[in-house]
Amino acid sequence: MKGAPASPNARARQGNGSHSRTNLFEHWRHEAASSQRDCAPSNVAKRSSPARRRRRYRSRSYERPQYPDYYTPCYSRRDPPRDHSNDPRVAALSQGISAEESNLSALVSSFSMTDMDAGSGDRYRGSGYRGGGNKRRRDDEDDFHYSPGNRGDRRGPQRRRYDDAPPRRRYEEPAHAKLRRTILNIASSTKLPQDEAIEIAEYLRDHFDEEDARGEFYDTLLQLIVEQPLKIPFVAGVIFYGNQAKMEIASEAIKLVGDRLQETFNAGQWKEFKLFLRFFACLQPLFEEDGIFALLGQLFDTVVDLQSANENDVVGIELVKIILLTIPYALVSGGSRYHEKAGELLSNTGIVAGNMLPMESLIHTYDSENDDKVLGYHSIIGILQQQLTKVSESGWEIACIPKFDAEALQKKQSEDTLPTAPPTHAFPTFSIPSPVNPGPKPLFPEAYFSLFADHENGTVPKTDDIAASLIRDAIVDTIDQLDFNRDAAAKFLIELDSYWSLDTFAKRGTPFDKFREVVGDKIMYKSEDMIIDAIFSQLFKLPTADHKLVYYHALITSCCKLAPQAIAPSLGRAIRTVYMSLHVLDLELTYRFLDWFTHHLSNFEFRWRWAEWIGDLELSNLQPKKAFIIAALDKEIRLSFAKRIRSTLPQEMNELIPARLDEDNSPEFKYDNPDVPYSAQAKELIQQLKKKAPAEEVQKTIDQIHELATEQGVADVLIPSTDAFVTAICRLGAKSLAHVLSCIERGKDRLIEVAQSSEAARRQIVASVFGYWKDQPGVAVRIIDILLNYTILAPMTVIQWVLGENLGAGEGLAESWVYEIVSITIAKVSSRNRQIVNSRVVKGLPQDMIDMVEATLSKDRDAARELFKYLEDVLRAIAQGSADRLMEKEMNGEISKEDGELVKAWGKRWHTVFVRKSAVEESVVGEQAVEARIKLLAAEPDPEPEAMDTDVANGEATEEVATNGD
Repeated sequence: MKGAPASPNARARQGNGSHSRTNLFEHWRHEAASSQRDCAPSNVAKRSSPARRRRRYRSRSYERPQYPDYYTPCYSRRDPPRDHSNDPRVAALSQGISAEESNLSALVSSFSMTDMDAGSGDRYRGSGYRGGGNKRRRDDEDDFHYSPGNRGDRRGPQRRRYDDAPPRRRYEEPAHAKLRRTILNIASSTKLPQDEAIEIAEYLRDHFDEEDARGEFYDTLLQLIVEQPLKIPFVAGVIFYGNQAKMEIASEAIKLVGDRLQETFNAGQWKEFKLFLRFFACLQPLFEEDGIFALLGQLFDTVVDLQSANENDVVGIELVKIILLTIPYALVSGGSRYHEKAGELLSNTGIVAGNMLPMESLIHTYDSENDDKVLGYHSIIGILQQQLTKVSESGWEIACIPKFDAEALQKKQSEDTLPTAPPTHAFPTFSIPSPVNPGPKPLFPEAYFSLFADHENGTVPKTDDIAASLIRDAIVDTIDQLDFNRDAAAKFLIELDSYWSLDTFAKRGTPFDKFREVVGDKIMYKSEDMIIDAIFSQLFKLPTADHKLVYYHALITSCCKLAPQAIAPSLGRAIRTVYMSLHVLDLELTYRFLDWFTHHLSNFEFRWRWAEWIGDLELSNLQPKKAFIIAALDKEIRLSFAKRIRSTLPQEMNELIPARLDEDNSPEFKYDNPDVPYSAQAKELIQQLKKKAPAEEVQKTIDQIHELATEQGVADVLIPSTDAFVTAICRLGAKSLAHVLSCIERGKDRLIEVAQSSEAARRQIVASVFGYWKDQPGVAVRIIDILLNYTILAPMTVIQWVLGENLGAGEGLAESWVYEIVSITIAKVSSRNRQIVNSRVVKGLPQDMIDMVEATLSKDRDAARELFKYLEDVLRAIAQGSADRLMEKEMNGEISKEDGELVKAWGKRWHTVFVRKSAVEESVVGEQAVEARIKLLAAEPDPEPEAMDTDVANGEATEEVATNGD
């Protein structure tokens, strides 16, 4: 305030911004005196205490995590080390501070401040006064606890507590903790991975005799191989150098991994088996004779036996894929002396890789007959065979896999400390059981999918480049093995370029339009494009994805949040690529893309450049692009509300959202109109359901509807009464899903009775639900799903109504909710049959239970086959243009010739999807598939009964148990 006396702090800061030693000392003396006066009991009582501040404590867990939950390095190991000596922020700390003031500051910092505090015995300490003992001392361990001339720090000089105490002893990290930390972070720091591997190997050698350190290291090693596949070459490098430092390091690792390799093969865990095999391939120089190539030959002999027994065997296809993916790693580590072995193995696998299974004709990503497809069909093993053949012709040059200097450790150590020739080991013995366990999940042939392959810019490897398969496989393994932590999976994917050779990828975030300019003539790839390409390959995997589709949705979201500027442009180009090919994309993949697209937009405020698609609004609703836009808006409204979605759209698209949805009210109850027949009885039903009236009163109202319907000449009186009853349930339960569940519970007995009485009445239940929710069919789909769960409706009833009365000439096939309800119904049928099969293949099941399960399975399997046959017949007729209603409309001119061709195209795409689903179910729950699983079950040994501890049973070990605390 103008005219007010300057405070001591203000006076100390007057002048040109600098302080003399005298002014500083006077200022500190004045502050000390003021502090003593303020702390006096008489003065403390005169002033009001400020409100006590709530302190926040951070809980710290000292348990070691299973692996780092979240780690984002500040910079890549490719970047040069940072030099902070020229940092302007660092220089600013020392500006304006002379040497005298710096020394004086240190002197005053150590000056005793005991008289300035209230003292340990002060009864006012902790009573709300800021200087009390409960105040958190944030500056105790801060070297810059006070800086002269700092305007932001008005606390004056601070002292350290316990000035006379001895210096704190430096914490030494235990050996087991350091080994775990260093191997977990390998290839994720600024050090070269080779140097890291050598340091870890040497540290392990020095502490190998410590049981805790050794056990922790090998446990982490096995865990890393399975959960972080991108680091397998680097982890193998630790064992490689460890073999030179101490032979027991490698021998122990080989034994443990060999045991796990056998276990995973016996259990049919093919991904884990492939990863352990890859680890051995990276250690190929350590093995005697042929090493891993002997095991690969043994696996191929198994493939021949499986193919001879069944030419459509899929386990053999999976083994061939594993063999082909292992060869490159073995050649990079083993060198040129194994080129001949690899060539022999490659010539043998060519026969199997060129064989086409019947299922492969149903898993094409794009319409094979259309020239607009983005990528032709390639099977995974077929494209691998072609890529390796090309590599063999060029001298087995594989540049993307990281390599280590075999003599790096010898160069670092003196010649006397290491042997001249590192010791070698025998490859662990491996036995192949018969029959081979296909694994817990059904296996199918795989198609190679890519959105960016073979483009001019070359941001991803070409389809004939082995890097395309190797990098893709490592990305997919990371996605699959870290499905329990999508944030960790996203973190490793973002750091993809850190785990391959230095010249494999361009700098992260390189703009697409400048990629060729930055890269030049080098063969380098864009890591963001490869990440998105790989995730979409799993999202679009046919016939089924390996995980729930929402996992891939969440993974893409996590990647966008971690590196938005790098991932977003690649994702945008992926969306546009898929959108432009909707007319040739498999129909099931179209709806997977629709679900992901709307879900993704909901996570990012529904922002999208809809203006790019305005030109497609002029198309017919039967055009795939126009149908996609309509379906996307409907899905977005389900995830939000109509007004919110309308605000994100261009003006031209507002007409696609009905204006009545903006009010966000329940749909109109048609029986509110007195002119509608049975309106009085329908209103009475609502009141009875609301008041939970007894069944007798409800039946009286239903009987009144039957009497009126009979007087009007209605043939089946259950149809109007069912419509009134179901519409009343929908009206009463329109507020929320909980309301409709409660209403269905009240009327469940009545609905089951109606469904068992008349086929027409059963279909009327479906018609009434969709009739009430005609503006929001997504809600109707959810209600039908509930009715199927309650077994009120049979699957055939739903399919017959959707593809019968509702279908018209086939125009309904272009509506997303039609596909959604049919897919949900088929999924429920398939899920039930698989549960029955799982109940059958249980060891030790009594015969009466076996007979009951087999009878149920036979009945439900026949019902599923009937359902699929009905679907195929209806869809085939539409695809061929022989459906009665379609022909009638074409003849009457109700549908144009162009729209008629579009309807046929929709019918063809639908037919392909459900023929594929039928084939998948036969391969899983068909008679041959079930018999094969029963034979495998019979070959398994019976579980040994658990032996009782006789000592404990007799009470003789009571004292020991109590002592051990068990």
